[in-house]
Amino acid sequence: MNKNSVIFGDCLDITKNIDSGIIDLIYLDPPFFTNKIQKQTTKDRSKILSFNDNWKNCDEYADFLFLRFVEFQRILKNTGSIFVHCDINANHIVRLLLDSVFGFQNFQSEIIWTYKRWSNSKKGLLRNHQNIYFYSKSKNFKFNFIYQDYSPATNIDQILQQRKRDEFGKSIYAKDSKGEVIISECKKGVPLSDVWDIPYLNPKAKERIQYPTQKPIALLERIIKIASSHGDLILDPFCGSGTTLLAAKLNNRNFIGIDISQEAVKITKERLENPIKTHSVVLHKGRDYFLNQQIDLEKYLFGVEFIPVQRNNGIDAILKQQFNNAPILIKIQKENESLYDAYQKLQQAIKIKKSQKSFLIQTHSDVHSLLNNFDDHRISIVKNLSAVLESEKIFKNGTSSYLDS
Repeated sequence: MNKNSVIFGDCLDITKNIDSGIIDLIYLDPPFFTNKIQKQTTKDRSKILSFNDNWKNCDEYADFLFLRFVEFQRILKNTGSIFVHCDINANHIVRLLLDSVFGFQNFQSEIIWTYKRWSNSKKGLLRNHQNIYFYSKSKNFKFNFIYQDYSPATNIDQILQQRKRDEFGKSIYAKDSKGEVIISECKKGVPLSDVWDIPYLNPKAKERIQYPTQKPIALLERIIKIASSHGDLILDPFCGSGTTLLAAKLNNRNFIGIDISQEAVKITKERLENPIKTHSVVLHKGRDYFLNQQIDLEKYLFGVEFIPVQRNNGIDAILKQQFNNAPILIKIQKENESLYDAYQKLQQAIKIKKSQKSFLIQTHSDVHSLLNNFDDHRISIVKNLSAVLESEKIFKNGTSSYLDS
């Protein structure tokens, strides 16, 4: 079986010709047991793309999946994983079949893909999520951690201070022999959870080709990054419009795609020749980015890796790097705030958080600033933090510490 190929045919027949234990990751978005003809008109309205999702009963649908799951389990490496996409119509069937074939002990996660969609088509709660079942072939499965930013509601001390368990097993802040708070090591963020807020493809998205049930590339990229490495071989046995293969190609993975529709194979090959990926502002910056905020951090910290800090008068952000194993605090002068007032607030924050190097970003001049001394060696007043960090070569190559500037 050639790598980086798209094959026309029934995946049951095709996978029988694949050697055992050679696939690193399988993702499939099979028919959802909707008992409908899924169809959608292309953007130029020149053709209708469709596939049949009609079944006699649950048993027929279950038999269809079971035979294929058995083959998928055989061709997976022992370090491999399978991700099966489904929704409310068949998730109960899919979960039982996966337990039977892969073993309930190899169930790893039920991923909830949530998104914003609006409809008033029927009475009841609006369905704004789908399920993705994550199973491994063994306990020795490949897994790469992904970290996300802290919630705006996270207490700053939880980020900066080291924690430990007391004699009762309760998590408390760690202190040294003098009773002083111990500063935590660099934090990477919060490990990715099993609820993924990834925008659904809107009708005007550049990557959208109007294929029925087309998924966003961002969703498949996340799965690929979690469970595979560069050069791994990824299989999508119901490749449809080829989103999985496109995500694999964009992330330096090899791939095999299979589909029983000649039109789907043709579309997939065309997309692979001309990859188009929509840039999601919501996914990149988070939904909170669109809320009215007192200050636009991105404007002043563009190109700088930082953790936003909410509900703190003296700190607006913390750099993801540290200086002398202590946090680097960022304060941005507000529109109605003198530079000296901002300076004092940052000084107070430094005292509490034990920072040894911090930055105050000046956004405007005021007459009172000329009458005061700014002699705290721990604070640098700058107008463009990104430029200062770059010009002073503050970062150590390959480390997580700062050098003296």
